Amino acid sequence: MPLAVYILGLSVFALGTSEFMLSGLLPPIADDMQVSIPQAGLLISAFAIGMVIGAPLLAVATLRLPRRTTLIALISVFGLGQIAGALAPTYEVLFVSRVVSALACAGFWAVGAAVAIAMVPVNARARAMAVMIGGLSIANVLGVPLGAFLGESFGWRSAFWAVGAASAVALVGVATRIPRIALPEEKPRLKREVAIYRDRQVWLSIVITALAAGGVFCAFSYLAPLLTDVAGLSSGWVPWVLALFGVGAVIGTTIGGRVADAHLFGVLLSGIAASTVFLVALALFASNQVAVIVLAFLLGLSAFYTAPALNARMFNVAGMAPTLAGATTTAAFNLGNTSGPWLGGTVIDADFGFRATAWAGAAMMVVGLAAVALSMRLGGGGAPSRRIAGAIARSAGTEAGAGAGAPAQVTADRAGQAAPSGAVAPRR
Repeated sequence: MPLAVYILGLSVFALGTSEFMLSGLLPPIADDMQVSIPQAGLLISAFAIGMVIGAPLLAVATLRLPRRTTLIALISVFGLGQIAGALAPTYEVLFVSRVVSALACAGFWAVGAAVAIAMVPVNARARAMAVMIGGLSIANVLGVPLGAFLGESFGWRSAFWAVGAASAVALVGVATRIPRIALPEEKPRLKREVAIYRDRQVWLSIVITALAAGGVFCAFSYLAPLLTDVAGLSSGWVPWVLALFGVGAVIGTTIGGRVADAHLFGVLLSGIAASTVFLVALALFASNQVAVIVLAFLLGLSAFYTAPALNARMFNVAGMAPTLAGATTTAAFNLGNTSGPWLGGTVIDADFGFRATAWAGAAMMVVGLAAVALSMRLGGGGAPSRRIAGAIARSAGTEAGAGAGAPAQVTADRAGQAAPSGAVAPRR
C-alpha cells in the first residue's frame, strides 16, 4: 500500500474530527457566543449543508483539474477554515467558517477517493479505501473525544487550533507524497450520469440514507448536554462517552462491512431497527447514567453497522454513473446530518427537553424502515437499475443491450469509492 494512501487517511482524520467534534463542544460554544444550545447545534447542520452542496458540485467542478494540486488547494482551504473558526469573534463568522470548511472537506473526499483508487491495482482498491475510511473511524474514536477534552480543559477554540495543526501536517504530506495522477482522456458525460435521478430506487436510497443518518445525529448532536443536564454526569465524562460511541462505530463498521454484500436488506432492516430501539431506550432511561453510557456505545455500533449497506445500495442502483453516485451518497448522508440536528434543536426549543431528541431520532428511523420496506416491495434487488441503464444507453447513442453489459463491472470497480462525512464506503 503506497505511503500516499496513508497520507490521505491522515487527512481524513482531520476532516472527520472537525466534522463531528462539535457534538462535545456545544455547551461551551453556546456560552461563549451567547446563543442557545440549539443555535449552537446549527453549526453541525452548517457543516453538513456544506457537504451536501459541495459533494456533487466539486465532484463535477474538479474533474479536469490536476489531482494533487486540487488536494493541496482543498486541504489548505480546510485548514484556513479551522483557523477562522478558532478566531471567530461572532457566531455568524463561526457559522460561515463551518460552511467553507465543509465545502473543502467534500471536495477532498471526492478527489481523494479517486486518487487512492488510481494509485493501487484493482485488487487493492478496497484496502486503499479502507485506509482512508480508517482515518474517519479513528477520528470518531480519538479525534472527537480529544476535541471534547481540549474544549473542557483549554476552551473550545483550542480544538479548532488542534484540527488546524493536523491539517497543516496533512498538507505537508499531500504536497510531498502524493504523486502526479494522469487526468482521464475523456471527461465523463454528465448528461448520462444525471440519468440516475430518473429512477425511484435512487430517490428511495437517498431518503433511507438521510433518515438513517439523521435519526442518529438528531440525538448524538446533543449528547453532551444530555449527559450532563439529564444523566447528571460531570463534563469530564463527555470525551469518554464520545470515545465509546467511536469504539462502537469501529466494531459496527467491521461487522457491517463483512455481511452487507451478502445480506444488504437484512443489514438495513436489522441495523435501522436496532438504532430505533436504542434511541427509544435512550429517551426512556436518559437519567440513568449507566444506561446512557451503554446506549451510546450500542448506538455507535448500530449506526455504523448499517453504513456499508447504505453505500452499497446506492452503487447497486446507480453504479454505472459513478461520478454522481458517490457524490449523491455523500450528500444523502449529510442531508441526514443536517436535518437531524435541526429537528433535535426544534424539539429542544419547544421545551421538550434534551431527551426528546432521542424520541425525534427514533421517529426518523421508523420512517426510514418504512422506506426500506417500500424499496423491497418495488423490486429493490441488487442489480443496477434497468431504467438508468436504458437512459444512459440512449444518451450515449448505443443500444440498450450494449449499455446494460458494462454496469455490473463498473459497480464492482466503484463499490469501494464512496466519500464521506458522515459518508462512508461499502467497506466501512
